[in-house]
Amino acid sequence: LLKQKANSSESLATCQTYSKKTQPLKAGNSQEVPIINGNGNMVKVKSTNKMDSGSGKDNPPLAKAKPKGCAMVKNMNGTRSNGKDCKDKKKNGDILKQKDDIKHKRRKAEEHAEQQLKEAEIWFDDVDPKDIEAAIGPEAAKIARRNLGLETHQCSQSVEQVLVKENASKGLTRAVAMDCEMVGVGPKGEDSIVARVSIVNQFGKCVYDKYVKPTEEVTDYRTAVSGIRPDNINTGEDFKTVQKEVADILRGRILVGHALRNDLKVLFLDHPQKKIRDTQRYKPFRQRVGVKNGRPSLKLLCEKLLNVQVQTSEHCSVQDAQAAMRLYTLEKKKWEAAVKNKSNKNCK
Repeated sequence: LLKQKANSSESLATCQTYSKKTQPLKAGNSQEVPIINGNGNMVKVKSTNKMDSGSGKDNPPLAKAKPKGCAMVKNMNGTRSNGKDCKDKKKNGDILKQKDDIKHKRRKAEEHAEQQLKEAEIWFDDVDPKDIEAAIGPEAAKIARRNLGLETHQCSQSVEQVLVKENASKGLTRAVAMDCEMVGVGPKGEDSIVARVSIVNQFGKCVYDKYVKPTEEVTDYRTAVSGIRPDNINTGEDFKTVQKEVADILRGRILVGHALRNDLKVLFLDHPQKKIRDTQRYKPFRQRVGVKNGRPSLKLLCEKLLNVQVQTSEHCSVQDAQAAMRLYTLEKKKWEAAVKNKSNKNCK
């Protein structure tokens, strides 16, 4: 009996659902149907027949079919709904997406601003600007190239800015660069004697610069190239004094220069080969400027690697020493590693 009642209630519920989906409901009388609850007790529930009105107060609300997307949906009475709810949801979704994009762009802008470095804070002695761009960013690489003289459209005043680090130490450093200007002696002025000696530290700051009294009669001042005039050397320092002072500075330090053999020769000085860094003989420089067999000039190296013009008229030993030092610091890390590897091989 109980099973029959349960089956009858299920059939009534099915009939009720079917009738509500297929046709409008008319008002009618409701009756109570006995149903067994979960505890086994008999309870009475109001149920409607096919002619009952499905008022929301007496009957539980039927599950509504969820519209997919923003398609038009037919109501029970046959009218169409324009899917305003769906449009509102889409509109809200677009607004939220726009807000997220704005927040993302703002966060990126803040991160980019944090990465911006002041030009005064950047000074790279031996780092390739490409590596700087990969590690820090294009702005830092641009500053580094400008400091190295690799930016185009350099003005004449920027040569010193490229070769000398501003606000750097003016004292002696572990590496120093030297350059000498010479004058001609002998019948045709073919032999050379020293007329001026200049030494700069690793930052391009001049630490020594003196004219030297000639030890022989000068037959060719070579002014167009050397920039030396009679008044400069006639009142200069004694050769022996200059020789001793230079020797004291170079002792135990790395000596940088261009064609250093000539400079050491006119000073009658020697220096350990393992501590000499000659930009004229450095093979990577020759390869980079396209000189395979010969030896590149300092002017060519500066033009190709630093993008600055030196030795455009009369030479200046201070500027030439600064240029040689800047070339060395540009390649310092790789250069020193190559020297260390070579010394290790020789020891083995």
